[in-house]
Amino acid sequence: MSPGKRPPKNPSALRMVGELLALFRKAAGYTQATLGARLVIAESTIAAYEQGRRPLLVDTARQMDQLLDTKGALETAVMAMPEIDQFPLYAEQYMAHEREAIALSWYDVLAVPGILQTEDCARTVLRNRVPAYDEDEIATKTAARVERQEILQRKCPPTLSFVVWEAALKLAYLEPLARAEQLRHLRECAELPGLALQFLPLDAPAHAGLDGAFILLETPEHQQLAYTESQRGSQWVSTPDEVSILARKYAMLRSQALTPEQSKGLLDRLLGDR
Repeated sequence: MSPGKRPPKNPSALRMVGELLALFRKAAGYTQATLGARLVIAESTIAAYEQGRRPLLVDTARQMDQLLDTKGALETAVMAMPEIDQFPLYAEQYMAHEREAIALSWYDVLAVPGILQTEDCARTVLRNRVPAYDEDEIATKTAARVERQEILQRKCPPTLSFVVWEAALKLAYLEPLARAEQLRHLRECAELPGLALQFLPLDAPAHAGLDGAFILLETPEHQQLAYTESQRGSQWVSTPDEVSILARKYAMLRSQALTPEQSKGLLDRLLGDR
């Protein structure tokens, strides 16, 4: 395999879950369209689940089990799925939703958000992981992270909002040239239509994000989801009450952060352009 190229995906586990879903759906007398209507999910999404093109989230599997009276079979199958393509299932699920999201609101604390990282920055961040990845894993994960940035350049990109703690801009782990490249990349991203980039100053008197990084996501079906990250892994949040709490935190963070124009000025100063 050439360096930086992702290994081919083994879709057998996804297909197995999809075939189970199709079997249970038909046994319960639903079409893809009528099942989607009951769950407020697009018919095309149901088809993608059944064809193994999109991973089924645990919460969605649980809802389907209740509707189809399948006694937890789909949830159990999803929970038992092996890691796919060298990424944990929750990460695969997040990336699938990220590709299709119509809106992303991303708060990060000590690192530049993944889809705003340059290749050098992504590689360096992954190389600092403890326990260490081997070089093949670093190449695979770096390529995957860079590939995700395709959503920034789409003809109709999602609405994107980022709030990043200023500490993430110190970038002491990068060589000077790589640091400058990352700052320039952020400055360019800040000019993209439909993208708002804000920094929370180190001397901000209030900080609504001390519990850590998180991402809010809106699906094409207007489902509100959240994704939280911690030292020991990440998790989906889909219950309305918990998503609401994170949405309120994000709104507060935006009010506490520099405006997008002020944030561009901060980047200009760090780059020495002003």
